[in-house]
Amino acid sequence: TLRISWHTRFMRIWRHLLRPRFFRCISKKKISVFESALQLISHLIAVFPCSKYVTEEGQRIVGGVLIGTGLWIAVTFVMRNVLKYLLSWHGWMFNRHGSLSLTTKIWLVLVKVCSGPKPMLYSFQNSIPRLPVPPIKDTVRRYLESARPLMDDEQYKRMEGLAKDFEKNLGPKLQWYLKLKSWWASNYVSDWWEEYIYLRGRGPIMVNSNYYAMDFLYVIPTTRQAARAGNSIHAIMMYRRKLDRAQIKPVSLNRVPLCSAQWERMFNTSRIPGLETETGRASRVFISQSKHIAVYHKGRFFKVWLFYDGRLLLPREIEQQIERILADKSEPHPGEELLAALTAGDRDPWAKARSQFFSRGKNKQSLDSVEKAAFFVTLDDTEQRYDPENSVQSLDSYGKSLLHGKCYDRWFDKSFNLIVFKNGTMGLNAEHSWADAPIVGHLWEHVLSSDPVRLGYTEDGHCKGNPHPNLPGPQRLQWDIPEEGQAVINSSLKVAKALADDVDMHIIPFNDFGKGLIKKCKTSPDGFIQIALQLAHFRDKGKFCLTYEASMTRLFREGRTETVRSCTTQTCDFVRAMMNDKATREEKLKLLKVAAEKHQDLYRLAMTGKGIDRHLFCLYLVSKYLGEDSAFLKEVLSEPWRLSTSQTPLQQVDLFDIKRHPEYVTSGGGFGPVADDGYGVSYIILGEDLINFHISSKHSSPETDSHRFGSNIRQAMLDMLDLFQFDNKASNK
Repeated sequence: TLRISWHTRFMRIWRHLLRPRFFRCISKKKISVFESALQLISHLIAVFPCSKYVTEEGQRIVGGVLIGTGLWIAVTFVMRNVLKYLLSWHGWMFNRHGSLSLTTKIWLVLVKVCSGPKPMLYSFQNSIPRLPVPPIKDTVRRYLESARPLMDDEQYKRMEGLAKDFEKNLGPKLQWYLKLKSWWASNYVSDWWEEYIYLRGRGPIMVNSNYYAMDFLYVIPTTRQAARAGNSIHAIMMYRRKLDRAQIKPVSLNRVPLCSAQWERMFNTSRIPGLETETGRASRVFISQSKHIAVYHKGRFFKVWLFYDGRLLLPREIEQQIERILADKSEPHPGEELLAALTAGDRDPWAKARSQFFSRGKNKQSLDSVEKAAFFVTLDDTEQRYDPENSVQSLDSYGKSLLHGKCYDRWFDKSFNLIVFKNGTMGLNAEHSWADAPIVGHLWEHVLSSDPVRLGYTEDGHCKGNPHPNLPGPQRLQWDIPEEGQAVINSSLKVAKALADDVDMHIIPFNDFGKGLIKKCKTSPDGFIQIALQLAHFRDKGKFCLTYEASMTRLFREGRTETVRSCTTQTCDFVRAMMNDKATREEKLKLLKVAAEKHQDLYRLAMTGKGIDRHLFCLYLVSKYLGEDSAFLKEVLSEPWRLSTSQTPLQQVDLFDIKRHPEYVTSGGGFGPVADDGYGVSYIILGEDLINFHISSKHSSPETDSHRFGSNIRQAMLDMLDLFQFDNKASNK
């Protein structure tokens, strides 16, 4: 007999199902739904290729499994696409604060139903919509609106002409190519943003790109360096275990899930230097599982295994390993102590040195141990902490140490460095290309909440538990660096030291008031702070400047950031009124409300894919690929950001009880100045009564002074609050 193909068999199924007799039998009332399902199964198994070798009962089981699987796939497909359609709607974000429209309430219920009962970290990835390409007309209009307060009439008229010419001529062509990319790419911005903003940069990533996160502000759980490292390393590895199993709860914004793609490269990742050529660029090494960490202490590198007998080491066992490193009195190999300076200097010398001196032998093996480690740990031999009697200098020194250290005691290419100081204080230094600050912040919140509470310490400051009697010790990494290689290291260190010494860092724990009182002003806390920064900057420099505020776009697949241009016409009007003694309090209040509303609108637009700068950035890259020159795009992208700002969000509020234990509060984190003559400002809103500001600038600029700017920020915040006359209202009561 001839063998019948699968295609023929399935065609017989569908022809049989389409017979009128089949539908008539289903429509009869006396045939139940269950009987109809059984008939469908029998029709399926009638043409099943192995039907004559399987019993009738077995055939029914197989048929039931096939139908059940098909229904499950169909329901999953429908639910996923319905959820994707729901998440593409962003009208909920434009509701007035504190109230929800009926449409939004119904929408939230549908999102919750489609999300399932217990979603995992990556459950929503295929349902999160792609970032849309905004119309060129809207982007140009918004750009001109943002540029107006920073230009005089003649400059604005010229820029308006360039913009309109671009919109009518070259713009539509570039837009067509960009839309083409958006159809096949997961995100039309993110891959180019990572490559051209981060990986193709040839300057040092230390200070210029890496950022830091601080420890608790007011307490140190233990003063034992090894014990603090033991608990923290264990907490980080427990976080990695949850990450590997996708058991981390998906981060959401008002119950709306955000993209989780950035978590994928948190561990086992290192940036690899490369020479900028037509085919080569800086890249990264990534391995799925690494069972060791790399540790630096007093010029020596160690490889520490974190697993023994098939399990993760306990905190006291990790402390035991760290104690062995601290007790090791061996001297560094020639060139070893300063080796990490290669990661702090310019990228091209590091790329050449890596290829020339670290591509074979023991140097390659040791470098692999560092780059393939789960993460990097520095046991710093200095003491850092917040000292209430010397608050300014102690915090400034602490921030600078986390940002750049000695320029040779951090491996700046690793996804993140855990830094534990001699007195038990700690912090993080993170490389920026793989993820943005909220992702690292999520890890850091887990570590800080686990360390003193869940893991804890004994009365004498050790980790809880007992040392392991048979645990093999850390492995000292071996290096053979020739004098020529040491010369490159010293050259990179010189570049890095000059950059680090130029950083003017200032950290302010602002506790005069916080989010609680700002909300009583019926103003967004972020909007209030951004407007205060504009007032402070005008008082500091006597002029307005192009301002960068980072906003996330993780409502979209593989989204990263967008820029909010927070120096608006409305904000400038308010600042001028504050500088005008003739302006009344009522006039200033009215202008403040208008400026805050405008800022919130810009933030919402940026989060929902209607920002300005990422669209123009991508259009510029398309023009370069096509060999087209645009005077408009070239001028827009060359404008310096003299005030770069970012809010560090506290994402897992349930992990901290700030009301009962205000001492267990993180200090937030910060970054270096973006422009040579500008300021970098990071801030974190903690609880109802505290806001921490991290301010950076460069000593070499005669226009900037971080301490002066800090004083202006504090005064601007107080002056804006005075407009609401809360003291007068309280006394009238």
